Amino acid sequence: MIDMNQKYFRLAPDLNICRIVNGMWQVAGGHGNIDRESALADMIRYHEAGFTTWDLADIYGPAEDFIGEFRNRLSKLKGIKELDNIQSFTKWVPQPNRITQSMVQSSIESSLSRMHVSSLDLLQFHWWDYNNPYYMDALKYLSDLKDTGSIRHLALTNFDTEHLQMIIDSDIQIASNQIQFSIIDRRPEVKMISFCKEHNISLLAYGSICGGLLSERYVGRKEPSAIELDTLSLRKYKRMIDTWGGWNLFQNLLLTLNDVAKKHNVSIANVATNYILAKPTVAGVIIGVRLGIVDHLGENANVFTFNLDNSDRDSIDAICEKSNDLFEVIGDCGDEYR
Repeated sequence: MIDMNQKYFRLAPDLNICRIVNGMWQVAGGHGNIDRESALADMIRYHEAGFTTWDLADIYGPAEDFIGEFRNRLSKLKGIKELDNIQSFTKWVPQPNRITQSMVQSSIESSLSRMHVSSLDLLQFHWWDYNNPYYMDALKYLSDLKDTGSIRHLALTNFDTEHLQMIIDSDIQIASNQIQFSIIDRRPEVKMISFCKEHNISLLAYGSICGGLLSERYVGRKEPSAIELDTLSLRKYKRMIDTWGGWNLFQNLLLTLNDVAKKHNVSIANVATNYILAKPTVAGVIIGVRLGIVDHLGENANVFTFNLDNSDRDSIDAICEKSNDLFEVIGDCGDEYR
C-alpha cells in the first residue's frame, strides 16, 4: 500500500527521489522529433511541479547534454542552490569487451562533463553478455570511482537475480536495479523482489504503462498494425503483450483497468503505475517524457491521489492469471536483452 503523502522515496540516506521518474529514452530517437527549446522548457515545468528525478543514459542520444543545459538554465532562473533538488540517474552501457580502468574513467568523466555535475547521483551499469566476464572488472572500477566521489551511488540496469547475487557476493554495494515491471510483466515477483528485500536493494521499474498501450486510447480497439504503432516503445511493448497472452486478453485487462480507473476518477495509466509503486522494494516507476511533444504532467500527478483496494487488485490479478508465465517463457529480469 502506498502512503499517498509520499511522492518521494529515500533511495539512500543522502538521496531522495520522486517516485515518478522522468524517463529520457525518448530523446534518443524513434519517438518523434524533439525541439531542443521546447524540451528544455518542459524540463523546467516538470521540475517546478515536483518531478525532479531524471533517468537517462550515455547512449540516449543527447540526453546527458539536455541535463547539462537544463541545469544551467535552472541555475540562472532560481539560483545555484536549486540544483541540489535535481536527481539525475545516468547509465553506462559499454560493449561487452575487455574493460580497463582508463576506459571506465574516461566514460564517467564524459558523463560528468556532459551533465555539468561534479558527481553522478546514481550510475546504473548495464552489461549485454554474461558470458563475457569483464562486467565484474567494470563494476570494481566503478566502485573505486564511487570511493573517490565521482559516483555517489552505484546501481544496475536489467541484471537478473543470479548475477545480482554474484555481484553482492563480491562485496560491491548496489543501491538499485532498474528492470521492466508492469501488470503485464510480473517476472520480478518470482525471485527479484525477495532477493532485493533481503539485501536492501531498491527497484526502479520501467515499462509500467507499456509505452502507452495501457491507456484509454486502446480500450475496445482492434489490434493495431505495425504501422499504427508509431514509436519504438509501442512496438516494443506490443511484442511483450503478444508473448503475455495476445490482444484479446489484453482487451479484457484494459476493460477491467478502465472500470478501476473510473471508480477512482483517474486514468488507466495512473492505475497501472499505482499498482507497481505499491509492490515491495519498488522505489519508483520510470515514465517516459516526450519533451515538447506530449504533456502528461497533470495526469502523472494523479498517481498520488488514490489507493487501490483489495477488490481492485483482485480484479486485475484475475485477468492476469489467464496469461502466459513470462518468467518461464522469457526468463528472469533482463533476460530479453541477452
